[in-house]
Amino acid sequence: MLSQDELKAMVGQAALQYVVPGEVVGVGTGSTVNQFIAALASMKDRIPGAVSSSKASSERLQAVGIRVFDCNEVGQLAVYVDGADEIDAHGCMIKGGGAALTREKIVAAQSERFVCIADESKLVRTLGAFPIPVEVIPMAAQRIMRQFAAIGGKAVLRLRAGQPLVTDNGQILLDVSGLQITDPLGFESMVNQWAGVVTVGVFARNRADLCLLGTRDGVRILHCA
Repeated sequence: MLSQDELKAMVGQAALQYVVPGEVVGVGTGSTVNQFIAALASMKDRIPGAVSSSKASSERLQAVGIRVFDCNEVGQLAVYVDGADEIDAHGCMIKGGGAALTREKIVAAQSERFVCIADESKLVRTLGAFPIPVEVIPMAAQRIMRQFAAIGGKAVLRLRAGQPLVTDNGQILLDVSGLQITDPLGFESMVNQWAGVVTVGVFARNRADLCLLGTRDGVRILHCA
């Protein structure tokens, strides 16, 4: 049976066929995307560069010789390649396990096509088993926790080395468990309206157009509808 790393490498390599030569590519964040970046190095001379959703991915791209552009330096991107913590059959996702959800959503919004790369364990019927990341402004954290409690969720502050994790944007993260997201678009719209929320890690408005799922039988292509 293939290991998780082998599945990630398989879908990372498969995603190369969706990269448009001559176009800047959007690149996400996380362990599966790291495999895509390693594969992308093989065609670095065929693309001008990339727009990245995190400092960590930018450093990896630069380390393999791929130029990194700021979002404001380029126009619409042909394709954005990123992973997911969960994805449903419609391409709606939970993202943000790697703490880059806000920048991921920005790059996704700037892209014509979102290609998700993941192993088959990430495909779910209903979103919510994976805790939902929410980037918030610190002064609003306790109130937002209470708002989640009022709808049946339990929000906890994400820590790193015993301290609140600080995102690339200088904010903090809550992780929310106990909810089943039966209406991803409605949930995303509701939470994004709460004062103090930077963004919620439910991607329904900027959902995936297709997903490359790594399975023991090879890469399964899920066309999201």
